Amino acid sequence: MDPAFESHCLELVARERSGHTAVVEENLLYVWGGYMSIADDEVFLPNDEIWAYDLQQGVWQVFHMSGEVPPSMSGTCSCSLNGCMYIFGGCDDNGQTNQIHCVNLTDGKYTWKKIVHAMGSAPSPRDKLSCWVYKGRIIYFGGYGHKLLTDVDSRKRSFVVDEATWMEDVFWGWNNEVHVFDPMKASWNEPQTHGRAPAPRAAHASATLGCRGYVCGGRVMESRTSDIHCLNFESWTWSEIIPVSTNPVGRSWHTLTAVSDTSLFLFGGLSVDCKPMSDGWLLDVETKQWREVEHPYKNKPRLWHTACPGKDSDVIVFGGSCDYILLVDTGHCNDALVFQMQPYPLFRLCEDYIAKNVRNNERLRKQLHFLPPKLLRAVQRRMTFYRPSKKKQS
Repeated sequence: MDPAFESHCLELVARERSGHTAVVEENLLYVWGGYMSIADDEVFLPNDEIWAYDLQQGVWQVFHMSGEVPPSMSGTCSCSLNGCMYIFGGCDDNGQTNQIHCVNLTDGKYTWKKIVHAMGSAPSPRDKLSCWVYKGRIIYFGGYGHKLLTDVDSRKRSFVVDEATWMEDVFWGWNNEVHVFDPMKASWNEPQTHGRAPAPRAAHASATLGCRGYVCGGRVMESRTSDIHCLNFESWTWSEIIPVSTNPVGRSWHTLTAVSDTSLFLFGGLSVDCKPMSDGWLLDVETKQWREVEHPYKNKPRLWHTACPGKDSDVIVFGGSCDYILLVDTGHCNDALVFQMQPYPLFRLCEDYIAKNVRNNERLRKQLHFLPPKLLRAVQRRMTFYRPSKKKQS
C-alpha cells in the first residue's frame, strides 16, 4: 500500500474560541481573535496570529502577523473586500473600541494596518455589530457600546440606554445606526435612511443579497427577537419582512448567510429562554417563507460562532460556544461544520467520491492516473481531507 495512504500526520488545529471573526478568501477560511475560557478566566486569543483552514484539504495553518496589530478582542466585525480582511469595533481589556484595521490575505505577509480616516466621523465604540459589503464600501449596522451624554440624541431614537450600566456622563446601550466606510477614500459617512428602522440591537445576524442588506433577530434591550428587516442600499430605505410561515424562535449570537440569489441560511444562537440552539432555517426573501432545514449537526449547538459562504454554496461554521456563555462559559468549540445548501456539481461529486474511497479501494488507486489532469490534481488535494490524522491543538 502506498505510504501516502498510511501516514498519520500530527496536524495543528486552531484553538477553540467564541466571539472571534472569520472570512473566506481563495478557498481558505481565515480565523482571528475571540476568546476562550481557562479555569474561571476569560482569555483573549493572541492578536498576532491568524489561522487558515484549507477548505479542500481540511488542514490548518497558523501565520504570524506583524505591523500595526490591533488589540486582542472579541465581538469585532469583519468582512473580506478586494483580498483584504477589515475589522471594526470589538471589545478588548479596555472596553469597546471604534478602530478599524485591515490586513492583506493574499500577499503572504499578513501585515496589519491601522486605518486613520481622512474624512467624516467614526461611529462610537461598540461590539457585537454586523456589516454588509456593497460596491466597494462597508456598511455597518447596530451593536452595543458607549456614548457620551452629549452625543445621545433622544429625538433620533437610534440609541437605547442600558439602564443598568450608565456611569456619570457615559452611557452604554444598543443602537440601530448605519455607518458607511469607503476604504478607497478612508472616509466615514452616516447616510440618511428612510422607512421604519429595526429597533436598536446587538448580537444580531446580517447578510447581503444584491443591493439589499438583511438583519435578523438579536438582543433588543432585555429580549431576543426573530424579526427580519431589509435595507435597500440604493434608496437607503428600510422595510420589514413579515413571514407568511412559521418563524424561528427569537435568538441572539446566531448567524445568517446568503446561499443563493434569493435565500438566506440561519443557524444556531441563544434562544429567548437562554438555550443554545442547533436548528437551521432557510428564508426565501421573495416568498417570505421560512423552512427548517435538516442537517447532520443537530447535536452541535452553537452561539457566537462564525458562518462564511464557501464553494458551491456551502456554509462553513467555525467555533462558538455550546453553553449559555453568560453563566457557564466552558463549552467553546474549534470544529468546522460544513453545511451543504445546494446540490453539488458533477465535478465536485466525482472529486469527493474518489478522494473519500481511494484509500480503501486498490482498483480505484490503480486507475488514478487515467483521470484528467485537472480532476487528478483536485482529487490529490482533496484526499488529505479524508486522511486519518492526529490533531495537535495550538
